[in-house]
Amino acid sequence: MSRLIHTLAALAALGLTAGCASAPGTDEAAAVASQKARAEAASDFWIDPASSAATQMQMWQRDGRTKDAELLGRIAEEPIALWPAGETDPGPTVRAATAAASGEGRTALFVAYDIPHRDCGQHSAGGAADADAYRAWIGKFADALGSGKALVVLEPDAVSHIVDGCTPAEYHQERERLLGEAIVRLKQQPHTKVYLDAGNPSWIREPHKLVGPLKRAGVERADGFALNVSNFQSDARTKAYGLDLSRALGGKHFVVDTSRNGNGPLEGAWCNPPGRALGTRPTTRTGEKSLDAYLWIKRPGESDGTCEGGPDAGQWWPEYALELARNSKA
Repeated sequence: MSRLIHTLAALAALGLTAGCASAPGTDEAAAVASQKARAEAASDFWIDPASSAATQMQMWQRDGRTKDAELLGRIAEEPIALWPAGETDPGPTVRAATAAASGEGRTALFVAYDIPHRDCGQHSAGGAADADAYRAWIGKFADALGSGKALVVLEPDAVSHIVDGCTPAEYHQERERLLGEAIVRLKQQPHTKVYLDAGNPSWIREPHKLVGPLKRAGVERADGFALNVSNFQSDARTKAYGLDLSRALGGKHFVVDTSRNGNGPLEGAWCNPPGRALGTRPTTRTGEKSLDAYLWIKRPGESDGTCEGGPDAGQWWPEYALELARNSKA
């Protein structure tokens, strides 16, 4: 327990821990012990002890919602990617998490999500103001990784929005160039792996359509590509799609987001669909040579946007998190 308590203290000093400044009580200590046990048993990746799920779990324990708190532990006790805020300096968040992960001999998970004209003006609209602002943001991100072990999923939706035409054609060439530059910059860090996002099998249904844009965006210099980020497609369907795309890219490896796909998709709904469940727990033991890991890239319990009664995209929604955990089969 001492190592994770030390991690909590270090993160608190860096401003990443929510909650009171006093020493952890019995509930908090129990939660920390549970996280440590899960981390040592199953994962190569760092578990954030100050996540929204962990904080909510502690609050519910104090409020007497013990059964709900126990269910939420299914999220709090797993490694989940951090999404450093775009349009601001990602350095403090990345540096603190990487240092904490290094202290445990584990890999920190991140998503870099700040491409100009992000999300075509939809729920997650925003991104860097221009190409130079993006280069500066990625540079700060990479600098903060240092020599720590990290895995970065690069720019969810960015390539698929080129293919489906949602991103206007006048931005395509710049976007591909910026993605390629980002891969090169991030790969300058000695222990960083980079996976360029490639959407999901329900979006671009013919994977060969992604091959050209992915190559122009520098996927050959990355460690691979990522699939199903923030989506709900099943493991079987996503793996089959990934293997097809891998073959088309000369055997490139890939990772799959399984954070919310335990019940598969809800037809016609991608934004906070009800009745979903946590999926396969994060692991590098996939049984498939080209599939490097199942990961929780989307943070379970964070909203997709203002739909189905949800808050803004990326905001913590505890009751949705609880539903995901309650429906989980694991």
